[in-house]
Amino acid sequence: MTELPDENQAAELRNKVVDQLKEDGTIVSPGVEAAMRKVPRHLAVPEASLGDAYSTYNAVVTQEDEHGNHTSSVSAPQVQAMQLEQADVSPGDNVLEIGTNGPNAAYLAELAGSTGQVTTVDIDPAPAARSERFLADTGYTGVNVVVADAEDGYAKHAPYDAIVVTAGAWDIPPAWIEQLKDDGRLVVPLRINGLSRSYRFVRQDDHLVSTSAHVCGFVPVQGAGSHAQQAMQLPGDRGVTLHFDEGPPADPSLLNGVLDTERAETWTGVTVASQEPIGTLQMYLAAHVPTYCSMSIDRELATGRIGPTGLGFSMVAIDGANFGYIVVRRDTEKKTAEFGFHAFGPDGEAFAERLADIVRDWGRDYRRGPSPLIAVYPAGTPDDRITGDRIIDKEHSRISISWPVA
Repeated sequence: MTELPDENQAAELRNKVVDQLKEDGTIVSPGVEAAMRKVPRHLAVPEASLGDAYSTYNAVVTQEDEHGNHTSSVSAPQVQAMQLEQADVSPGDNVLEIGTNGPNAAYLAELAGSTGQVTTVDIDPAPAARSERFLADTGYTGVNVVVADAEDGYAKHAPYDAIVVTAGAWDIPPAWIEQLKDDGRLVVPLRINGLSRSYRFVRQDDHLVSTSAHVCGFVPVQGAGSHAQQAMQLPGDRGVTLHFDEGPPADPSLLNGVLDTERAETWTGVTVASQEPIGTLQMYLAAHVPTYCSMSIDRELATGRIGPTGLGFSMVAIDGANFGYIVVRRDTEKKTAEFGFHAFGPDGEAFAERLADIVRDWGRDYRRGPSPLIAVYPAGTPDDRITGDRIIDKEHSRISISWPVA
């Protein structure tokens, strides 16, 4: 017989989570605070302890595939609060949630109120059933739970004031824009060049414009909208694997023999403190270096020609026969780190300097500035209708990135 949770202890832990999220600035609105103090999220994950259910910054994984990859979870309270604040749901709003497990739909129902409507959709019947049970048990019987591939949104209840996506997306399908009201909000963890951010977009005619972005991580979208990274071994080192989110270089054979060239090394003079956020640097590099990708290294198989990078992210750039990656050197006494580059290839030294100049530009003009402005246009939109420093073409959309100067 399963032991029933201590509801007083659950309420105490729930309030503690909300207090933490108010203190760290994640929760700023009274509506989100009230919703998160009320909804008993632990009832959605009876297999988890109360401590795990109310871990402020950790998700509860509810489903894995045969390879151990997470396919469904109840997101961490911090992530849910972050997206709820981005969605800015008001009483009377019509809201679509894509990806479900229960608690987030209940939060949205609290925010939309008795005059609003919430529909929550999942491609997988198991989390949908979990959500339906939770919502019934907690009294949120007005929420519509639907099993469907949300690549096509859910036209039955459109148009929506807000669409909240709780799975990592690589692209924005047309239905998500078309089913939004004018000035409606789309909150979505969108992956651009392998970097995920939870964006708040506002619809403006036929396109979307971002108004906020937060670093995040989500279980990837399944079904028609799924998108796997492509991987290839770096020629000359079977211990180094390159991961491409937007596709590999046009002619990978140009890299044959690249590691036989002399390694060039250059330093940027740009240093960061140990706790300084570098999310804007990651995105700036992803938007400005040629053929951006990431790198993983199997130390047992690698030749040792590459690294160490000394970074939590291993940014790689490829330009024809030239290959470069970011490195750091740390000053433990000052608790700082300086960025640099290693590069190989016929123009390795010049390539390393080109990459270093991108970091120097970031350090001079954008380091303490706002996140980039992201706009999403339908595929086929002419260049002269798109503004931005960089355009990335995906299957359904053209994404422009603009960098406001700090």
